[in-house]
Formats: sequence, C-alpha cells, structure tokens
Amino acid sequence: MGISGEDLMRAAAFLGAGISMGLGAIGPGVGEGFVGGKACEAIGRNPEEAGLLTRTMLVAQAVSESTGIYSLVVALLLIFVV
Repeated sequence: MGISGEDLMRAAAFLGAGISMGLGAIGPGVGEGFVGGKACEAIGRNPEEAGLLTRTMLVAQAVSESTGIYSLVVALLLIFVV
C-alpha cells in the first residue's frame, strides 16, 4: 500500500492551510499591537482627544484584521474545497 495522489494532495492542502493561517496571523497581530500602543501614547499626550483617537484606532485595527480574515478564508478553502 502506497500513498495515492489524492492522499498526497489532501496532505498538501492541510499543510498549506496551516501555513496560511500561521503566516496570515502574524501581520494582524503585529499591526494591531503597534496601532494600540501608539494610540495609548497619543491618548497619554492628549487626553482630550481620547474619543477620536480610540475611534481611529479601532478603524485601523479592523483594516489590519482583514488580512487575517483573508488568510482564514484561504485556509478554509484549502481544507474543504481541495
């Protein structure tokens, strides 16, 4: 009994899904941490603008998180479609 082509393709899809999620989560994690840290610094310097800064920070984090969601979609496609 050997490994068939279908088994090899399925294993490659699972490996690709894991790599997609692993690498796809690094960017949003670093980006959101950086944005959150800079927002805290800005609020510390100018507390009167805390509402505007928080709103802008949340929009920036949502944009950053979209790349993580794209990698999740790719991983799910690899797992369930391929």
